Formats: sequence, structure tokens, C-alpha cells
Amino acid sequence: MRKFVSTSTPTDFYSFLFRESEASRTLTRMAGTHDRRQFLQALATLASTAVIPGADLASAASSASALRWPKLTGSPVLDSLHPVIEHSRDVQTHLEKIAEVAGWMAYEELPMPDYQLPFDFNNPDDVIDFILTADCVDTAFTDFSTHVKFQVDYAGRHWSDSDALFACMKRAMDSGTPILDGKFLAQVTRPQLERIFAGNIEMPMLDEKMQVWRQVGSVLARKYDGRFHNFVKSCPPRLYDNGAGLIDRMVKEFPRFNDVSQYDGETVKLYKLPQLGIWLVYSALRKSGQFRLEDMDKMTAFADYIVPVALRLLGITSYSAELERAINAYQMIPRDSRWEVEIRAHCIYATALLTEEINHIRPKNQQIIIPQIDARLWTHYHTTSWPHHLTKTIMY
Repeated sequence: MRKFVSTSTPTDFYSFLFRESEASRTLTRMAGTHDRRQFLQALATLASTAVIPGADLASAASSASALRWPKLTGSPVLDSLHPVIEHSRDVQTHLEKIAEVAGWMAYEELPMPDYQLPFDFNNPDDVIDFILTADCVDTAFTDFSTHVKFQVDYAGRHWSDSDALFACMKRAMDSGTPILDGKFLAQVTRPQLERIFAGNIEMPMLDEKMQVWRQVGSVLARKYDGRFHNFVKSCPPRLYDNGAGLIDRMVKEFPRFNDVSQYDGETVKLYKLPQLGIWLVYSALRKSGQFRLEDMDKMTAFADYIVPVALRLLGITSYSAELERAINAYQMIPRDSRWEVEIRAHCIYATALLTEEINHIRPKNQQIIIPQIDARLWTHYHTTSWPHHLTKTIMY
């Protein structure tokens, strides 16, 4: 669900990648081949030469004194990453590359994104309801076995991925299905979802998405008259507020948003979907002044599949040879495994440091926040052919 209007998006995606990293230049040349096997073999060869040995990774990560921590305070997500960053075995963040990338990225526009829903709504309450209801199930749009993407035709257009989710929801609304009402969601059935999400393939993880909507719908129906905007209006205009902020309450009241993992016995907070949902609402309504938050600077990157790829291609992060081989072979990486947690934690950590480094260079009146860098990386890299890790999860 990351569609932003940005005036800095290049017209030629691969020409933009060309100037950013040697890996990307090689990818551009390889992407022209019609032999997929040859392409992937060349890709694996390139990756194996780009990573540092796992033993060196472990040695570097074991030295806490070599780490630099972002100055941002008050983010429960960032604060929870210490055990992962300090003891990572298979993922490393390179401070010198952060400084190098910041040295040229700081001079890009990096605008505050303006999120635009593909459909018009009459009032901000409907915008909040639509975005957050969709955010609940904004995961897994590619079949894990066939690698076919979910797609749908609606209103004279072809939709895919999260856009296809939007199209299906709007199609259901047009037919009279009260899909934004928690009372309906709390009792939704599989046959109903099969009709709502009718497309080229069965919606991936349909049963899991049914359970998510039922769980969320039950809370909305019981406490908030069935609507997300009532929940949002019951919160102070802060993400975090001694346990009473918007994100604080989302992860407590809606278990679906409680995106946490365990790492060496420590709880790591990642919060991808709750942060992304609120960011999209903010981006859609901020100009009209109909949605205000006082601590947007506490928001981190939305750790998913694509931003880690961007950081790898920029040389900011690197993976052990074993992890690279697993990713290139499309090996499933279990949810909550060391590999998965390290990939996501370093994504959040590295983007925070990159934002900080960029702000050191930019003038005071052009300071940015972390989601602007997340949006920049995701927008420019989500179409790359570079493999990303595969994890079957409802959390991103």
C-alpha cells in the first residue's frame, strides 16, 4: 500500500539505479537476458562476491563500541533494536556507506509524500476507515508456490498487488457490501471473501486475512461503533504517549498490529503495519489539516521486503554468504528466525542513521523524517529484479 506522488521519481528507473551502485549497474545489464536461469545464476555469482564472510560479520557485530546509535529518542521501535544490532551474525550495517550515500542523496528533493487513494471519498472519516481497514490485510499478494501476483480488473483498469486489494474493496462497497463496518468484518465468511477478492488467483493467505478482519472487526464493533475513525479520534494526537498514544493503543487493542519478534530472549518491536497505516492517513489528510500528529519524527522505516533490498544495493547493509545464498535460491525464511529479525532490524536501524546523516547536510528548513527516506527507497527500488527474502507472515 505504498503509492505516493513524488516529483523526484526518475523517468528511467534503471538509469537511476545505474548511478547508485555497481550491483545495480550489473543488474541492469543482466536484466536484458531472456534466459531467467542465466539471469539468476549471474545474480547469485554477483551476490557471492559482494558479501563479506559470515565470520567477519560476527566479529564486527560483536564489537558494540564500533556501533553508532541514532540520536532519535522516544521511539519504542528503535529502542528495542539494541540486542539485534549489537549481536547480529548475518547482517551488518556499514556506517561509511551511510555517509557516502547521504553525501549525494541529501541534495535530492525528498518531498513529504502526498498519498492519494485511487478512489474519491466524501469525508476524512471514510479515508481513515478505508486506509486502516485495508492496512489490516495489506500483506502477501503473490502466491508463495507459483509466484503469480494477485490481479483484478475493475472500473476499466487492471490492478495488481495492494492496488488490487483497494479495487476489490471499492468494488464490494459499490455492490452494497459494508466492508468498512466492523460489524460486518467480525462475521465475514470465507465464501464472502472469495467473492470480494475474486481475481486471477485466490487471494494469497485468504484464511489468515479472514481471521485478521474478524479479530479487528470484533474490537471495532464492541468498542468503536464499528469504525476505525472512532478509534483514531479517541486517541491523543501522538504516536506514543506513555502507553496511550495512537500506536501504543493500536498494538494493544488490535493484536493483528502487534508486530514483535523475539531475539536472544529479548522482545524486538517492528510495528510495520500500524506505522504504515497511520503514515498513509497522515500523508492523505495532512494538507487539509484534518489529521494532526505531534510526534511524527518518532516513526521509523516500515520494515518489509523492498527497503532491505534497496539498502543492500546501495551497499549500506551486507549479508553473510549463507543468507545471500538462501535468498537467491528463494528459500523460505521463517518468521521470527534470526535471519528475518536481523534483516528487518537493520532496515530500521540503517534508515534511521541515513536520515540523521542527511539532516546533518541539509539546511534547517529542509530537515526530513525517516518515513521520507523509506518512501524514497521503496519508490525507487520496488521494481528491481534483485531477489528479496521470502517470509510467510501476516505482519508485512
